[in-house]
Amino acid sequence: MSGIVRGSIPIGQLEIGMSRWLEKEITDRDIELFAEVSTDHNPVHLDDEYAEATIFKGRIAHGMLSAGLISAVIGEQLPGHGTIYMGQSLSFLAPVRPGDVVRAVVSVTDIDRAKRRVILKTECFVGETLVISGEAKVLAPKG
Repeated sequence: MSGIVRGSIPIGQLEIGMSRWLEKEITDRDIELFAEVSTDHNPVHLDDEYAEATIFKGRIAHGMLSAGLISAVIGEQLPGHGTIYMGQSLSFLAPVRPGDVVRAVVSVTDIDRAKRRVILKTECFVGETLVISGEAKVLAPKG
């Protein structure tokens, strides 16, 4: 399910172009649990009949549910354990539906070793379709 063993890559070992990923099938249960945790019960996520009448023509997952997979890659793989999130931009480009397999990909684009700050390109795909695009700024672990 993931692109690498979990752990951490300290600031001194990070390189521009490094990339890690994970894949997860988004299930009805995931959507229900996310609705409970987030308190976002928008019927476009939970009600088939309602969602059929929307521009999406069916239920979709919460955008932040898929975006959470980006956080998992950052916190578990790149840079990994000990990483502190400082910021994240996100653009939601296409819907994710129950049963879709989302691939979250994180790539290093800039490193400030003196400040331990790292800029990461963050993307999610369903198949070849880019569904989320963004950028994260993190404080990498010392190591």
